[in-house]
Amino acid sequence: MRMEYVNEPFTNFSKEEESAAYEAALASVHGQLGRTYPLVIGGEAIETGRTLDSINPADKAEVVGVVHQGDRELAEKAIRTAYETFGWWRHTSAKERSGYLFKAAAVMRRRKHEFSAWLTVESGKNRAEADADTAEAIDFMEFYAREMLRLSEPQPLTRIPDEDNELYYIPLGVGIVIPPWNFPLAIMAGMTTAALVSGNTVVLKPASPTAVIAAKFVELLEEVGVPAGVVNFLPGPGSEVGDFLVEHPLTRFISFTGSRDVGLRINERAAKTAPGQKWIKRVIAEMGGKDSIVVDADADLELAADAIAASAFGFSGQKCSACSRAIVHADVYDEVLAKVVERTAKLTLGDPAERGTNLGPVVDDKAYAKIQEYIGIGKNEGRLVHGGGTGDEKGFFIEPTIFADIAPEARLAQEEIFGPVVAFIKAASFDEALEIANNTDYGLTGAVISRDRSRLEQARREFFAGNLYFNRKCTGALVGVHPFGGFNMSGTDSKAGGRDYLLLFTQAKLVSEKM
Repeated sequence: MRMEYVNEPFTNFSKEEESAAYEAALASVHGQLGRTYPLVIGGEAIETGRTLDSINPADKAEVVGVVHQGDRELAEKAIRTAYETFGWWRHTSAKERSGYLFKAAAVMRRRKHEFSAWLTVESGKNRAEADADTAEAIDFMEFYAREMLRLSEPQPLTRIPDEDNELYYIPLGVGIVIPPWNFPLAIMAGMTTAALVSGNTVVLKPASPTAVIAAKFVELLEEVGVPAGVVNFLPGPGSEVGDFLVEHPLTRFISFTGSRDVGLRINERAAKTAPGQKWIKRVIAEMGGKDSIVVDADADLELAADAIAASAFGFSGQKCSACSRAIVHADVYDEVLAKVVERTAKLTLGDPAERGTNLGPVVDDKAYAKIQEYIGIGKNEGRLVHGGGTGDEKGFFIEPTIFADIAPEARLAQEEIFGPVVAFIKAASFDEALEIANNTDYGLTGAVISRDRSRLEQARREFFAGNLYFNRKCTGALVGVHPFGGFNMSGTDSKAGGRDYLLLFTQAKLVSEKM
């Protein structure tokens, strides 16, 4: 009997032995920098000669790895291989498929600091953020393995005389997995293993800035014995191979996490039926947010300031769940703003590998330029009260930035920035605060800080977000505890890490036999 699922605990880096273990792992990773990573299709390592360097965002001169790039011909090969493998993989038992996830989770748990160190070097996460990312990857595998076992059991049906009726959950087919760079281990591993444990085969197209982490995960799957062809690793330009993968007639579903624009493009192209296609493609999409923390007049202001600072600046605001807007009741607006500025001023911007660093770099030059552009916009739309500058030019460092007196319809209040920038918006009443919270195209996360139970219940009814939190930060969803996904332009509300998630990768088949 397997133990009941529990979340992987976070590492306590105040313990010297844990800090030393992480630093040893970091030294080991630094000894492996610059290696070359091939495509993997049907278990075959393929070097194309066309490569892309993965760069350490904290040190632009440091090459993390050299990743071979695929093209349309190899994308065709990957899909065909996945389709052929699906012919027999779909008949493997749920117990066997779940077993691979349990093994992978166990190996990752033993090598947790190693995977976290790769996250620090390639994505710029400090040790706490990297550790949380790795823990979440472990959680996804443990949780989905148990969920597949649950779904494989006899499903409850209404029984009638003289008939034997059974409901099965069967896999869909070949899935295209397109993960993001901001949770390059957790979300990538969760999307990939959810598909394979459900009996599907996968073409994994990793995010270019974090392709080495994806390659390391594919190596882990090979190590625990996942058969060749079940997961095919296909790094390559989205413009060249992305549309091709989405539009291919053998593609059965697309699992995507990323920007709104790309998600809508995928949804549009997947809706078109290709010659020879026998199904309606399924799209599972998580596309970002413009998330708000609402602070009521009677709130615990220390708690509110802590929640805003943590949600806005964790991983330099590069989370779809990040607090991008603080909507504060006029009666406490100035006090909350001052407290958040005070906390932000104490944050350390620098090398994410260093023990005391709170904020590392943003992921790459594109993100760096985009965020700086929005800071320029903010200076015209509101009042800059903290930050706005950059850090060490060695990397892509941007200061945690706070703008006050932003109008609810301003660009800074409406558009996803995906960086360490938060906009303060003043609300005359709690009703107005909720109206502002709902005035974007998104609906991913949100939080309300209030001592008034009636206000919290009003928010429960009226605040339109897939993940709504009371008297806590709006980031940090835990697998199994906070199934994650949002409304409107935030995606298809997939509820990753919840009991509904694997249903998106399966279809229900009813078999009825007359007795």
